[in-house]
Amino acid sequence: MADRETPMRSVLFVLATLFAAGCTGTVEPPDIPAEAPGDTGPRGSVFGDDGLSLNLFGNATTGVGTGEPGIGVNSYLWRASLDTVSFLPITAADPFGGVILTDWYAPPGTLDERLKLNVYILDRQLRADGIRVAVFRQERDENGAWLDSEVSSETATTIEDAILTRARELRIASAAVN
Repeated sequence: MADRETPMRSVLFVLATLFAAGCTGTVEPPDIPAEAPGDTGPRGSVFGDDGLSLNLFGNATTGVGTGEPGIGVNSYLWRASLDTVSFLPITAADPFGGVILTDWYAPPGTLDERLKLNVYILDRQLRADGIRVAVFRQERDENGAWLDSEVSSETATTIEDAILTRARELRIASAAVN
């Protein structure tokens, strides 16, 4: 019985020591410069400037953040993406990773064609290169099987432009309120 308790006690001792070592001393918050409303610039992070953000709830004293749980991507691009693809059935939406995946959708009156979108928000800034859309299209053959079809590159660009236009509208509306 004593043989089993010794390794467990050692593990608990190491964990308790690490926990206690992490609690010692005081940590000063970093100086956060005042930013324009709606700016989603970089925040302090354990893993570097672009890593995991610990400032999910904003900072009421500096006016940075919204006071609500944050998302890992530009909030205007995120909301605009959801608004733009809202007619499609969404299968997954990850606000921290900036990914929206839709399920296959057949436009009304079109039984032999369907499409699917993947939206990737790549930046915390509202920029034209901060969003990418992948469009997938399939057509039904005479046997009823779905076959992948080519999609014009203009289709993805048109959807990206629609998302960016909506994001700009949201930002302007937000600035007007503030």
